[in-house]
Amino acid sequence: MTSASHPAVSVLTVAYQSAPTLARCLDSLDAQTFRDFETIVLDNASSDDGAAIAQARAGVRVIRADRNLGFAGGNNAAARVARGRWIVLLNPDAYAEAGWLAAFMTAARAYPEVRCFTARQLMDEDPSRLDGLGDVMSVVGVPFRGGYGAKDAGGPAGEVFSACGAAMMIDRDLFASLGGFDERFFCYCEDVDLGYRLRLIGEATRLVPDAVVRHTGSASNAGPRSAFALYHGARNRLWAYVQNTPPLLLALTIIPHIAFTALLMARHVARGETKPALRGLGDGLKGLGEALARRRVVQATRTVNSARIAAAMSLNPLAWLRAAPVVKERG
Repeated sequence: MTSASHPAVSVLTVAYQSAPTLARCLDSLDAQTFRDFETIVLDNASSDDGAAIAQARAGVRVIRADRNLGFAGGNNAAARVARGRWIVLLNPDAYAEAGWLAAFMTAARAYPEVRCFTARQLMDEDPSRLDGLGDVMSVVGVPFRGGYGAKDAGGPAGEVFSACGAAMMIDRDLFASLGGFDERFFCYCEDVDLGYRLRLIGEATRLVPDAVVRHTGSASNAGPRSAFALYHGARNRLWAYVQNTPPLLLALTIIPHIAFTALLMARHVARGETKPALRGLGDGLKGLGEALARRRVVQATRTVNSARIAAAMSLNPLAWLRAAPVVKERG
């Protein structure tokens, strides 16, 4: 690690009950070929020994939260004490290849106009398959992880709709200017919400295929189909759509969005996942007043038109069925 007072990069890892994976995550940072970085671990009031594991590492700064701040609040708190020009997020269940940070920094030099980058994520249990190539927003307002489960072919370089928060890099000043993550989201879709807000002000997010991590995925929350994930996914998808969709796109897609939400709910029913998904949607609807107030703030920052936003989306409303990635070069 660097001993400089102002490292180029601050790597933030938010941990909650992450002891089984955290040591391996930190090992992967120790192995980075790019060395000008600091590591900050924020422990979200875990009851395991994850914080002790982090504190035993030389050079790792550990922050102990007095309560569970979630992914959104935890990263915001860690970002406030970060000293690097770039903030890099790495989940405690993600393991970076040795050239991960070096690849991010190479991309930042090659594309100085871009201030947000995302990694190529492989499934840790089967690294021949993708965990994701950034996040995709469908034209009907439903986000998904691009390429999830597909065979890894290296991935094309280019722009994606938004970065996956498990392994991303963003300019610290840009992150601060946006107010960081929306802490109402707690976990899930907060990265999509942040990426959407970047899109609204004309900021791109670029996939860096050479920046590779292996990702276990939802290790702290019992998996992507856990009640925790289903609840927050259903609630936060609605808020991300309401808060960020520009007026013209909102008018054109609100009926398809409602229909697609009903289709997703029917899928949850068929899988026996009705209760958490329905509760999440219900709480999302209860929170619409705050979401609409947030929408007024977000839309006031918008500098690009609906056509440019739509151009970064997947125009196939059924693309989520096969998690088709969308990686484009700006025209």
